[in-house]
Amino acid sequence: MLKCNFQYQHADFMLNVELEMQQQLLGIVGVSGCGKSTLLKNIVGLLKPTHGSIQFNQQILFDSQQKIHVPMHQRKIALIFQNALLFPHMNVQQNLCYAEKLIPQAERKFQFNEIVELLELTHLCQRKAHQLSGGEAQRVSIGRALLSSPHLLLLDEPLTGLDQQLKQQILPFLQRIKDELNLPMIYVTHHLEELKYLKADILQLDQGQLQHRQNPKGLIIE
Repeated sequence: MLKCNFQYQHADFMLNVELEMQQQLLGIVGVSGCGKSTLLKNIVGLLKPTHGSIQFNQQILFDSQQKIHVPMHQRKIALIFQNALLFPHMNVQQNLCYAEKLIPQAERKFQFNEIVELLELTHLCQRKAHQLSGGEAQRVSIGRALLSSPHLLLLDEPLTGLDQQLKQQILPFLQRIKDELNLPMIYVTHHLEELKYLKADILQLDQGQLQHRQNPKGLIIE
């Protein structure tokens, strides 16, 4: 599915990634500044590795020796950030359709009505971004990413900044995406309990290295 073997020279450290993802949901935990977001940005194409290769579904996305670097918009990978980043001049339906209209009909993995129903967005479709709660805005952001028809979904601490009540509202939607859409996902977070809720396979990023290790207290301390 996803195979990474690359290095990226961060300002503070060298990120070394050896990863072969075969499971549907992979969770990655680690302290602030350890390279979690940098890892995802290399996979999606926002950053370019210093050396190595990235391959997804038999397609080479990056290879330093072969001088291959597939542009982000051609990778069929969606990245959801901590902040929803919705278009403020558009309502919810327009934000969602912005992603969908870029995909030819024959290549669409998910349909508008399916995603709106899955994320319970029907009653929000005519609202503008400033009229949404943090949890609602993040659900719209997730829906927009899904309507771009990705083959891989990357989530960069999607619940950061939300209070505990809102987190508990959004986690079931992420569970539904996992169970009903069968979409491969990499979920980055500080909080191990989010990954345990989603029954993810978990790796820890420590000093630029991925390790099979969990914090028994269930929380990565910043």
